[in-house]
Amino acid sequence: MKEIRTARKLTTMGLMAAISVILIYFIHFPILPGAAFLEYDPADIPIFICTFLFGPISGLLLTVVASVVQGLTVSAQSGIIGVMMHIFATGSFVLVAGLIYRRSRTKKGALLALIFGVIVMTATMCIWNVIFTPIYSGMPRQAVIAMLPTAIIPFNLIKSGVNALVTAVLYKKISVLVFKKKLDEIGTANTSPTHL
Repeated sequence: MKEIRTARKLTTMGLMAAISVILIYFIHFPILPGAAFLEYDPADIPIFICTFLFGPISGLLLTVVASVVQGLTVSAQSGIIGVMMHIFATGSFVLVAGLIYRRSRTKKGALLALIFGVIVMTATMCIWNVIFTPIYSGMPRQAVIAMLPTAIIPFNLIKSGVNALVTAVLYKKISVLVFKKKLDEIGTANTSPTHL
């Protein structure tokens, strides 16, 4: 039984990593005027879902794998800084949201997990944009700081908020697919982590 669960987990995470790369390949666009380097993409949604399915450590591992694969393929132009920024941004979300949801697998717990994930991710990206954007783009650091309230904070709130909302809509449906066979095998619904 443990081997079956492990195989299902690895298969699901591999599939989600592939979906994440495909999503960023087909969907990425700027959403704020004057800040074209800040592009929305839905690549975090599969990672957020896996975090709720399997916990924060699995979510963080998937974040690193997906970020590296994206950095070597569809987002190669962003280089190592792009990979690091993705890991820091998404990693902060999955650790916070994953830990909260692991402690409270209820609708309220899921809602709090997503809200705090959005807040922490936005705050984290303020810090890392101030550090890395001048290096990546050549923009003066003071100019980046000036963009925090007008571009960087709104962008990260919108991006993480939209991805969190889509995660909330899709998670239960996907968790049923992932865990249905296991539930059938052992004849109980109490082991399913789906409460969204």
